[in-house]
Amino acid sequence: MWTNESRSLPDWIEDAYEILVSTAGGKEAELSRDQAHDLLLDHDAFTSEPADADYAIERLLDSGWLYEVDGSLRITYPDR
Repeated sequence: MWTNESRSLPDWIEDAYEILVSTAGGKEAELSRDQAHDLLLDHDAFTSEPADADYAIERLLDSGWLYEVDGSLRITYPDR
């Protein structure tokens, strides 16, 4: 059945978002993909698999939780 509600992301990807928010320096922060990737992999609460970091970043971009401008990632603050 079709619904107008947005789908939530898996918990581990939402956790990746929270890691980026808490370690990136706030709303005005800009990160390269490499920086975001490294922040995730360096965090104790995130998996150590590089492919998981790449996948989480892509999902966050696809869902609008991150956006990219001129090669920099920026954090959005979605309504929850």
